[in-house]
Amino acid sequence: MIDQLFEFVQNHPLLVGAFLLVLVAWIAYEIRSGGANGVTTSEATQLVNREDAVVLDIRDKNDFKAGHIAGARNIPQSSLDSRLSELDKFKGKPIIVACKHGQSSGTVQAKLAKAGFERVLKLKGGMTQWQADGLPLVKK
Repeated sequence: MIDQLFEFVQNHPLLVGAFLLVLVAWIAYEIRSGGANGVTTSEATQLVNREDAVVLDIRDKNDFKAGHIAGARNIPQSSLDSRLSELDKFKGKPIIVACKHGQSSGTVQAKLAKAGFERVLKLKGGMTQWQADGLPLVKK
């Protein structure tokens, strides 16, 4: 199998080169955007305790009921546009956006920043990381 891989690389150097270029560009993008305006679970806890940050959980209602951060507000990502006005009173406070794995919170973060929210951060790793770190969940 390794022999076939080497043969493919020798026969298609432009294709392999293009693949490697796209791979490197994607990794660089993920590294740069992954840490931008993101907080770890411990940083999120400090923001909630010290600066009264608001946790916005964008998962669907069933996931939210299965376990969420204490005091979190649930506005599913699919209904954010119609319910954005619910967050207007928090424009001056830090808002931490939490999703399941930390991948879709960046989109909501950008949308909130565009809507005029001053400090919007995303929870790195999402609720999966929160649970992996052994932090408490509220279940309804």
